[in-house]
Parts: sequence; C-alpha cells; structure tokens
Amino acid sequence: MSVAFRREGDDEHLEPKFEHPIPVGPNLVTARGLQLIKNRVAELQAKVAALTDEVALKIAKRDLRYWNTRQSTAELPPVPSGDKVEFGTRVTFLLNSKEKILSIVGDDEADPASALVSFSAPISRALMGLEPGEFGDFSGREDAIEILSIEAIPAT
Repeated sequence: MSVAFRREGDDEHLEPKFEHPIPVGPNLVTARGLQLIKNRVAELQAKVAALTDEVALKIAKRDLRYWNTRQSTAELPPVPSGDKVEFGTRVTFLLNSKEKILSIVGDDEADPASALVSFSAPISRALMGLEPGEFGDFSGREDAIEILSIEAIPAT
C-alpha cells in the first residue's frame, strides 16, 4: 500500500495549538486591569476543575497558564499625578484638529473600541511625557497632537 494512503490517526492532521504569546516588555497594569486578570484566573480555575472534555480541558489549561503568568508578572505602578501623560492617565487631545479622549492602560486591559489603549501602542508612545498645552509629533507629522487635559484614571 502506498504511504500516501496510510494514516495513523486523525490527531496527526490537527492544527497545532501554541501557547498564547506574552507581550514583550513590562506587564504594567492599572488597579482595574489587575482585578480583571485576577477574575480571569479564578474563572479559568473553576472551568478547568469542571471540564471533562479532553480538548476543551487542554485549551482551558493553556489559557490558565497565560493568565497565571500575566498575574505573577503584573506591575502596579504608582498612581500618576495627572501633570503629564503617563501610564494610568486619561488624556483629552486634538489629533489633526479632531478631539479624542483615551486612557493609557496595560496590554491585557486594552480595548480601543472603549478608548482604552495599551501603553505600547504608537499613539500612547507619542503622547507620553506631554503636558497640557504641549504639541507632539505623530505618524510623521509635526505638531499633529495638542494636549488639552490630563487626569489620573480612578482606581475603581
């Protein structure tokens, strides 16, 4: 029989499952972000304990390893003063003459649709260190950003 027609089992043709990639750099979190991570770990621990399906259990354990790592490496920086744009601030600014508001948060808490942007995102890096009234460059344009106001994100 030809080797082309031999198959040991279906498992050899399944797509491999890899670990979730851990973002490079520090794992900065807000108080809200740390609580979200803790909640996710607790949820996954309960799920792992209840699962009996081998495939679903394998996936849940992989997810739990990721969130356990994120919880153990989480760094809660000091609450920002609100004098300049930094991690944990909500910023109101003009970008190309259009008003925008976003909060700078950790990688796992980021949700651009809700105006929660990771500190490692290009717009966050362009805003960092600026104070109200200052201008910043973005996307190859000089003075594309004007900072209107800054406030520390509440620790709720």
